[in-house]
Amino acid sequence: MNLTAVRAIYTFEMARFFRTLLQSFISPVISTSLYFVVFGAAIGSRIDQVEGVSYGAFIVPGLIMLTVMTQGISNASFGIYFPKFIGTIFELLSAPVNFLEIVLGYVGAAATKALFIGIVILGTSAFFVDLNIQHPLAMVAFLLLTCISFALFGFIIGIWAGNFEQLQLIPLLVITPLVFLGGSFYSISMLPPVWQTITMFNPVVYLISGFRWSFFGQADVPIGLSLMAIALFTAICLGLIWLIFRTGYRIRS
Repeated sequence: MNLTAVRAIYTFEMARFFRTLLQSFISPVISTSLYFVVFGAAIGSRIDQVEGVSYGAFIVPGLIMLTVMTQGISNASFGIYFPKFIGTIFELLSAPVNFLEIVLGYVGAAATKALFIGIVILGTSAFFVDLNIQHPLAMVAFLLLTCISFALFGFIIGIWAGNFEQLQLIPLLVITPLVFLGGSFYSISMLPPVWQTITMFNPVVYLISGFRWSFFGQADVPIGLSLMAIALFTAICLGLIWLIFRTGYRIRS
């Protein structure tokens, strides 16, 4: 394991994060604060509680997951796409660095950024609602797994994308709708039976449900299924990345 190469990639990516602090950090925090103002004040005044939890507190896990997923994808996808765009990816591929070290550097940095923003949003929510995290270790574990898995997914998108527009295609048209329809701002039990069944085919439901369970001890699906879902998603992403580097898909031409 070439730890020097991993550290070099990781440090470079983290330095880019701090150079664009306004876009990378302050923007998501402000956006999340607006969610609290709109959903917590406007809708929360009409919905007192959801499953025994105040509505303002109920939406906190969903907001964190929404931000962590989108930030993990965007940071990882841009991180690997930009070397492709300017041509420095060939220098990286010709260096004595294997694919695992490249992935560790880029995905590790993207996951760190997403984790950092998720923690800050969790702290920001304390200014709006009272939170009592029942399972803090499970909360950290779910947050870490989500950051890593979606950073891996973003890495795949960055390899696949042929232009800057495609970098935003899947996050905007796929991930964001899935999160909004995955119980971020409501409980699945509030839906009619038919829509409850349809919603179970949304993979994001299992992630949000497990993360919410770590806060309030309540979940729309069994916690074991949530863990299996995120483990399966991570394994699929790792397998696709291995296949990409083995075949050279869109990185050697």
